[in-house]
Amino acid sequence: MNAEFAIYLVQLLNLFAFASFAVWFVVPRLRVSSRAGALMALVSVHLGRTLSLQIYASQAAGMKVSDAFRDHVVLGDMAGWALAIIILFCLRYRSRLSVPLIWLLIAETMYDLGSSTVEGIHDGVIGTANGITWLIVAFYLPVMQVALGLTVWQLLARRKEQLVP
Repeated sequence: MNAEFAIYLVQLLNLFAFASFAVWFVVPRLRVSSRAGALMALVSVHLGRTLSLQIYASQAAGMKVSDAFRDHVVLGDMAGWALAIIILFCLRYRSRLSVPLIWLLIAETMYDLGSSTVEGIHDGVIGTANGITWLIVAFYLPVMQVALGLTVWQLLARRKEQLVP
């Protein structure tokens, strides 16, 4: 098995495991939480997107990643982090901007994940991931994908519910 296949396999396995965990443990908690509380928990997952800054250390340590790809990853993740922190404040203070900003975060995240994946495959970066980068790709990305799905579910299923309990 080569490194590229191994990381795709671990992502798929972890996506399945985290989705199962979400169905068994997270979904029941979301159902009894207020709409704002549920959305705050799910949006908080995006605060981990600052982990993308470690790509500078990985590049310095020899990971074969172009400056353009590195900058693309960092810019996308820092934009997602900034949106998430703004959304958390909006949710905390029950702002009407909360839900539109969450939809913007979903769109930004889907674009960021999709374009980074395509660019990473094209540049052959994924097979060179190791150390912390490997852990982020193998564990954090599947968690973020599951949280993204749960966020969409909460927005659609509870669209008529007010943010104020």
